Amino acid sequence: MSAYWICVYKAVHDQDKVTAYAELAGPAIRAGGGRFLARGNPEATFELGEVTRTVVIEFPSVDAAVSTHDSEAYQEALRALGDGADRDLRVVPGAEG
Repeated sequence: MSAYWICVYKAVHDQDKVTAYAELAGPAIRAGGGRFLARGNPEATFELGEVTRTVVIEFPSVDAAVSTHDSEAYQEALRALGDGADRDLRVVPGAEG
């Protein structure tokens, strides 16, 4: 069953670090089977109305998403990010039928 890696950027402190992270993270995520579905700031907000950068990535499974996160290539990307942003990252299983 597919799974979705959802990341919300709560704050960006250093855009250069975020850029360095993105250059490393993209290839690591694609190598793990990830496919970017959405990324950017919202076009519309409701309820809490947070205008925060959000990234949604589809993986073949929860295991693939977690393995990608734990991979050396992705960990290198996280080291490049360092304290450059405050993010909320979660993996959510796809809904059945």
